[in-house]
Amino acid sequence: MPDTTAVDPLPGAAPLPLTPADESKRARWAGWFSAAVSLAMLVAVVLEMRKLEFEQVLELVPSHAGFWFFFAAYYMALPLSEWLIYRRLWPIPFVSGMAALLRKLVSNELLLGYLGEAQFYSWARSHLKMEATPFGAIKDVTILSALTGNVMTLVMLIFTWPLVSSGQIGMEMRSTFMSLGVILITSFVILLFRQRLFTLPKRELWFISIVHVLRILVVLACSALMWHLVLPDVSVDLWIVLATLRMLLSRLPLLPNKDVVFAGLAVFLLGHEVQVASLMTLMAAMLLIAHLAVGAIVGLIGLIESRSTK
Repeated sequence: MPDTTAVDPLPGAAPLPLTPADESKRARWAGWFSAAVSLAMLVAVVLEMRKLEFEQVLELVPSHAGFWFFFAAYYMALPLSEWLIYRRLWPIPFVSGMAALLRKLVSNELLLGYLGEAQFYSWARSHLKMEATPFGAIKDVTILSALTGNVMTLVMLIFTWPLVSSGQIGMEMRSTFMSLGVILITSFVILLFRQRLFTLPKRELWFISIVHVLRILVVLACSALMWHLVLPDVSVDLWIVLATLRMLLSRLPLLPNKDVVFAGLAVFLLGHEVQVASLMTLMAAMLLIAHLAVGAIVGLIGLIESRSTK
């Protein structure tokens, strides 16, 4: 019997048909995989919660309502931007689609990088009716996220080069140049093989890239505004510079001791050593708590959905 399993077609090629038996089998396997990842996420939530010292975190939490608004915008920037992208490509609903994208985010953060993409692919296969498999679109969105991040890193490095090259903030030039080389090489390879790598039409690729860039800018702005509300003595402009430099450090792959470098950078720019250290501790704890809360909710939703699709 010939194999009728559908695969992602090459650009311009029609997708191979799937038999009803194949569709049922794939949907069942996708549901089991999604359930397994959801269960692993719940286990990770329980393990991480045991490490948290809630009393110390509560002492640092600000009461300003604006802080919580910008924190929510900061946290939701990625899943909301991805929902806009996939909504343009597929008939993805808002509620269940956002739950799946939040599950992808938490899976990547608490379990393993890109495991969330695999789970989101399984969810899309089992919940959305599409003529072709969604692998090509998810692949394109993921690659373009990395590429736009690299481009924004290079742009940030250009604008902050006088400060970086001064040597006063503790960044080693050798590590910086090696990281820059990795960014340039990976970006060049993506652009060189773009016709083989990408599946979507050029118009959609441009839309995805623009959304990714806007998301990065929103994250930078929300970071600066949150920090300003905690330490209002520091101007928003200076916080924007610091948020930009922090994102730059996070994107440099071969730079060691990034937290130490950022702490030195913050002290050099602001001179508030104790306050900045407390602020960064607060942000790290709040992000972890947000991941744990969201992970517990969407993990349970994922298990319920998996049982209902069997």
